[in-house]
Amino acid sequence: MQFNNAQTRNELEEKRRQTLAEIENMDRILKETVREKSESLNELRIIGNKLNLRESVIKGLQQEALLLMTRIELNTLSIDLMENDLKVLKNEYRNSILTSYKLKKGNSEIGFVLSARDFNQGYKRLKYLQQIAKFRRNESEIIEELKSEIEMSKQRLEEDLKKLTELKTREEVQKSLLESERRRQQRLINTLSNREKQLQKEIDERRKLARRIEDEINKMIENERKAGKTDDLTPEMRALSQNFADNKGKLPWPVDNGIITSKFGIQNHPVLKYVTENNPGIEITSSGITPVRSVFSGEVAKVISIPGANMSIIIRHGKYFSVYSNIVDVKVKTGEKVRTRQELGNVYCEKEDGNKSVLKFMIFDEKAKLDPELWISKKN
Repeated sequence: MQFNNAQTRNELEEKRRQTLAEIENMDRILKETVREKSESLNELRIIGNKLNLRESVIKGLQQEALLLMTRIELNTLSIDLMENDLKVLKNEYRNSILTSYKLKKGNSEIGFVLSARDFNQGYKRLKYLQQIAKFRRNESEIIEELKSEIEMSKQRLEEDLKKLTELKTREEVQKSLLESERRRQQRLINTLSNREKQLQKEIDERRKLARRIEDEINKMIENERKAGKTDDLTPEMRALSQNFADNKGKLPWPVDNGIITSKFGIQNHPVLKYVTENNPGIEITSSGITPVRSVFSGEVAKVISIPGANMSIIIRHGKYFSVYSNIVDVKVKTGEKVRTRQELGNVYCEKEDGNKSVLKFMIFDEKAKLDPELWISKKN
């Protein structure tokens, strides 16, 4: 008996594989960007992401185990039912053979046919004997098929029990890693808690940066409104806006490889209690020289220098804007047309802080801030 949960288990296994690959990527970036004696808020955020992914892996393993246990229970029940059926069939077959043997002893089959009172009765007796022979052959075949099915079910049961043991072992390994990472997270929190003034200063700088970028976009929109450019978008701009909107959730990442270390919107500070941050975009952490790319075709609306964030590039996509901050070696200029995935420059690499490169990435619908994580593809 087969059960239709193979696809679900395959999906869970594929999701687990992808999640473990993400964790490996985070480990690589952590090793490349974090020095032994240089605890940072960025490191804490990466570890927080790892904890979430690790918990997801454990949950997936538990779901796989539950599916296997359900299948094991059903297979066990199926084997019991088939073995009971086999006993009944064997008894019926044995009784049929015994009855036939007794009849043969007292009266041969040929004698049974020839002793008929006329031809019609003889013909019916012949057909009856043929049906009995056919019934015995069918019963014999059914018994053999049932034996084979029971054997295959038992093999599947053994395989599932083995897989269940492997899943339980993997779950224990992941739980051990999770506990180790939680201890590391707590040590970092304890260390960073002693740097409250520095952390508060970082929060203030992030807020200033966010306000500056928002002010620049608002100025651009206001200037274009005064010039009558935004009252009615050109057909080309409307089409670009629609194409950008149609690609929500499918836009390429602005960097080849990275981890989202700061999410959009109101977020609790990972160290300072009762402190929240209202992020206008997301931060993506990479390591080393990291080229940044346009997530969609459009026009460079502005290239500006912002203290504490190096250069910022604002690209217009119809009524939408994508913003890339903390950029150096800028390769585009205001008014230039750009295509999807075109390189704009490099993310500033903090060589004195473990070679980490942190891109601040935002998306606006005119003045409205949007969550970039909902616009870029799930796979980096």
